[in-house]
Amino acid sequence: MAGDLPEVVKKEETGGLKVKITGKTHVKPVKKLDRKECQLVTFDLPYLAFYYNQKLLLYGDNGGEVRFPEMVEKLKDGLETVLEPFHQLAGRLGKDKDGVFRVEYDNDMEGVEVAEAVADDVCIADLVAEEGTATLKELIPYNGILNLEGLQRPLMAVQLTKLKDGVAMGCAFNHAVLDGTATWHFMSSWAEICRGAQDISVAPFLERTKARNTRVKLDITLPPEPAAANGDSKEAAAAAPPLREKVFKFTEAAIDKIKTKVNSTNPPSDGSNPFSTFQSLSVHIWRHVTQARNLKPEDITVFTVFADCRKRVDPPMPESYFGNLIQAIFTGTAAGLLLMNPPEFGAGVIQKAIVSHNTAAIDQRNKEWESAPKIFQFKDAGMNCVAVGSSPRFKVYDVDFGWGKPESVRSGCNNRFDGMMYLYQGKDGGRSIDVEISLEEEAMARLEKDKEFLMEN
Repeated sequence: MAGDLPEVVKKEETGGLKVKITGKTHVKPVKKLDRKECQLVTFDLPYLAFYYNQKLLLYGDNGGEVRFPEMVEKLKDGLETVLEPFHQLAGRLGKDKDGVFRVEYDNDMEGVEVAEAVADDVCIADLVAEEGTATLKELIPYNGILNLEGLQRPLMAVQLTKLKDGVAMGCAFNHAVLDGTATWHFMSSWAEICRGAQDISVAPFLERTKARNTRVKLDITLPPEPAAANGDSKEAAAAAPPLREKVFKFTEAAIDKIKTKVNSTNPPSDGSNPFSTFQSLSVHIWRHVTQARNLKPEDITVFTVFADCRKRVDPPMPESYFGNLIQAIFTGTAAGLLLMNPPEFGAGVIQKAIVSHNTAAIDQRNKEWESAPKIFQFKDAGMNCVAVGSSPRFKVYDVDFGWGKPESVRSGCNNRFDGMMYLYQGKDGGRSIDVEISLEEEAMARLEKDKEFLMEN
């Protein structure tokens, strides 16, 4: 661990939190490990031009019973232990002699960056009520940092901020190294150690070349001004319509009602399977967002989902596979067809795209990419799109480090664009789902007033 840095105050010019960074250290695996290298594969490489994936978890201090210094030390001690099996997160991006990207780890590397901060005048309730990310980004590290910058900086960073009545844990993960399933496997394992476990219950499966072993050389360098690519420059800000974020909370009863409506033709007339909760909620959002955008009937609208391929590849990979094993699935239709038909029409479009993305389709997609590699940008999701990241399958509210479950789980401001949404399990548990979505301001204003979308009628 390194020494503290001088105190720095981070404050947005307008409406930001007053957050004081009081120190910064680096955490390595508690045991020294031999140098390790792991090739990035076709499932990883397209995300080099995305930004670090950000998560924010808010925890209460149980009425002052849990003190911030003790929380920080417990988290650092647990991190030292859990980084032994998850050592890749303590490494850096590198390239081998042939120019193939890989994750490199050795004991001379700094490890995971951990910043400590204070925002004593901020309450958890204020942050839970916050709908946008402009304020929350002060609590999360690596805003506007491209994954490619993992060549020069840690692959994981944490900011622990003392609040008036709790702690904010902001995490940034290099998305070229791991996907959502791997992220929450790591988080739950870290929490497990902090609760007193001697070892984690499920070790990560680190042999990512078992899923794909084609070596792809990429000639990609950092842009001169990565901040401008994230819309932070005045020119970019002027060109891009302003976005708003909002969290819509769907109760278990609302989810059941949506699913029942979409499956009202039962069995489906075309012989397909009943629509899942995910497909039912997705078409509900897709239709109402399309309506809120006031698209013309002939305008094409695209639905995009980043699908987990662990069970779809041959041979299948374990759930504990550590890396990216996702692919973007794109499907679309005319706005008029989506809105004039009953919801099962759109659900069928989504279901067909998901079902058809089988082993052969995944292999074909990989071969096409390997023959002509394309580095995606985070907003390459399609026209008038609704794109789904994260999954309500992830047990985000079970990440308990020893002082209770989180009060709220959110995504940061990175990788946001018009139509991007994150699905999380609701805090109430069961089948409740939180939908965190970014839209242009006018469309968001119309969506907020849509009683049918909100399930208020």
